[in-house]
Amino acid sequence: MIENTKPLAKSYDAIVIGARCAGASTAMLLARHGARVLMVDRAPYGSDTLSTHALMRGAVMQLQNWGVLPQIIAAGTPPIRSTSFIYGERPPIDITIKPSLGIPALYAPRRMVLDSELATSACHAGVDCRFGMSLTGLLRGRGGVVSGASLRDRHGVIHDVEAEMVIGADGRDSLVAREAGAETLKRASNTSYCIYGYFKGLHNRGYRWHWGEHCGGGIIPTNDGNSNVFLSIRPGDRQRLRGVMREQGFRAALAQLMPQLAQELEGAQLTGRLVAFAGAPGHMRQACGYGWALVGDAGYFKDPLTAHGITDALRDAQLLADSWAKGRLDDYARTRDTISRDIFRITDEIAGLDYSLGHLAELHESLQLAIKANQNWMAEHLMTTAVAA
Repeated sequence: MIENTKPLAKSYDAIVIGARCAGASTAMLLARHGARVLMVDRAPYGSDTLSTHALMRGAVMQLQNWGVLPQIIAAGTPPIRSTSFIYGERPPIDITIKPSLGIPALYAPRRMVLDSELATSACHAGVDCRFGMSLTGLLRGRGGVVSGASLRDRHGVIHDVEAEMVIGADGRDSLVAREAGAETLKRASNTSYCIYGYFKGLHNRGYRWHWGEHCGGGIIPTNDGNSNVFLSIRPGDRQRLRGVMREQGFRAALAQLMPQLAQELEGAQLTGRLVAFAGAPGHMRQACGYGWALVGDAGYFKDPLTAHGITDALRDAQLLADSWAKGRLDDYARTRDTISRDIFRITDEIAGLDYSLGHLAELHESLQLAIKANQNWMAEHLMTTAVAA
């Protein structure tokens, strides 16, 4: 990818704050609709970020529709052809990923692969891409309507740039959301504490979702022969799991809480260090207002335990771009809120990690129905609003 080094234009149709999967896909799709788009991110191109990065069928379907999936596969991302649910010591429930909606397999690319490929595709679509540039505030026009953004480049120079719309794709602590005064429509009650690391030496057996009493975990095959192995617990339970942020303590916690997962991990080698996400309450914020919109975690964030964040982020990028192209931004807000409601509610209950394993299986069945409804809706939407790659 070649970053634009020309002077910034004075105005754009849209400024996207954040160039990771939500922001880059939104910018790309807007540009394919004919918009003049500026995309900025304070982080360098191709950097990693905190993520378990499992993609569900809806996300893979969109990547294929956008023409990005071949690059993801070429980067060595292994196909996921099965998923397994393991409840305590019970035998695994193995489910084959059958070809459906034009998707033969699932994928779980590392974020430096997914985000960089989407950012590159955005630049190829004509987006003015700037890395090492951050938002300092929103500009206001007549009546206080958002009219652009004040941006600081890597040299500390401030640029005031006008835009018809400023899009916050800047994460759950979104500055765009704060500056715009976005209302919080829903707030989750539960949050989990997640520790994960990358291990080599595990066979690709698909997604492996393990569940114990008051805990969850799993194995997600990804790039370079690595698998993301994670453990999610209630925040208050960390105190009794001594040394869980060290490999020996992590393995000991797995052996105590989910022996089958610990057994699968035997012989695998940790690459790098373990990483923790202390948890944050889920939220559903107002999706848009006069001169601004939110996408990805900035607008809609769930506990990562159900591994559906990236899939929803790509979905909402499509919804936002298509609604903008039709001149009906309210459609984005209405549709996002409607099709997210069940997944948000069920994820919040699962994140509490306070139920019997039998009830958890029922929650997973309900979650799968909600996910399937999302997938079918997106498949129909893509058929009626196709944009050439």
